[in-house]
Amino acid sequence: GKPLGQVLVTLGISFVVADLCLMIWGGDPIPLAAPTSLQRPLVVGSIAFPAYRLVVLGISIVTAIALHALMEWTRIGAMIRAGVDDMQMARAVGIPVSRLFTTVFCLGAALAGAGGVIGGPIMSAYPGLDADMLPLALIVVILGGVGSLLGAFVGSFITAAIYTFGSALLPDLAYVILFLPMIVVIAFRPRGLFGRQGA
Repeated sequence: GKPLGQVLVTLGISFVVADLCLMIWGGDPIPLAAPTSLQRPLVVGSIAFPAYRLVVLGISIVTAIALHALMEWTRIGAMIRAGVDDMQMARAVGIPVSRLFTTVFCLGAALAGAGGVIGGPIMSAYPGLDADMLPLALIVVILGGVGSLLGAFVGSFITAAIYTFGSALLPDLAYVILFLPMIVVIAFRPRGLFGRQGA
């Protein structure tokens, strides 16, 4: 009903939780070890791949396929897309938009939590990690477009590639370089690369 208020409340709660974590555990990064069975590299010829990162990649692919199947091939996915495209019309035909969007929010929060647990051995955990991830998520949404699962996939790949190469080649300007494609997309395609018309 009031998305701006919901966003502000969510951000406020995240700030409170982050400060509480800082008070309780301090600001030092907490390293998390990967499972022992996944700490050895997978050697293919003369190239060694970190086994845990390959597992994370596999989980990401399976999750992406599952979300795509949910959104495109199920009745619930059709109702979600209808609510995103035209909320008033969706309500008029009997779709419980508020309850549906609450469920989607809870699913997104669960996926974010699972992503934090899975990514912990790669990035470590520290208060403020959420603030570091928030701009990246914003860039992904702006690049890909609101309401498009394909846009989220493409936006995340573009963001990861730019940030990785920027950090390697121009570490001092990596964050600045990351925002350049976002500015271009906003200027020439405000809905994002794959944004839905009704979003």
